[in-house]
Amino acid sequence: MLIALPNLDGTFTCTLFFPFEGEVSFNSLKTREQVQAFLSKDFADVYAISPQIVDEYMANPNGSLVTVRSYPWSYEDKLGLLGDASHAIVPFFGQGMNSGFEDCFELGKLMDQYPGDWKTILSEFQISRKPNADAIADMALENFIEMRDKVADQKFLLRKKIEARFNEKYPEKWIPAYSMVTFSPHIRYSEALSKGKFQDKIMDEVMQLANIETNWNSDEVEQLMLSKLN
Repeated sequence: MLIALPNLDGTFTCTLFFPFEGEVSFNSLKTREQVQAFLSKDFADVYAISPQIVDEYMANPNGSLVTVRSYPWSYEDKLGLLGDASHAIVPFFGQGMNSGFEDCFELGKLMDQYPGDWKTILSEFQISRKPNADAIADMALENFIEMRDKVADQKFLLRKKIEARFNEKYPEKWIPAYSMVTFSPHIRYSEALSKGKFQDKIMDEVMQLANIETNWNSDEVEQLMLSKLN
């Protein structure tokens, strides 16, 4: 996957997400000729408007993306891990820093609840935060697949359109998973993951309806979603 993020000066910073090993990978692109052949074939639209892209590819280093799922996060009252040290995630949900801030917030509440009792504080912290750290790690990986494979798929776009319309009409009944994570500060990651999977099952059924492409905003679709939620 190749993405481009805009800069303040009107340029874009491009990032290529790619395996290190394999037939088509970073290790398979050693020479300028190999890079040029790959980019001109697989990313022809970008290649056509980026005359320096081969030079920039050759000049920039490769970085690593990792998911950390460590446990336990504490040792008695002596040591505690939080943030990336205990649950680093890939960047495809944009929640790495936020999940670290949530750690600080939750740790602060426990410090108020159990003043000076660090063994209890650290134990309760890891028990409460581990499921949420795992949940956002899973969602970040899933969002990579969505960004890479689905955003140009017409069925997927229609699915999101139906969700958005239903959310607009029944905001108390349906919040898309992305909105639960990004715009709902009091919904935990684990809750967003669970609710998101439940809603996905409903949408799978909706998308199987006959003529969904033309009837996507019909009463039939709305009533089906309401019945499944009830």
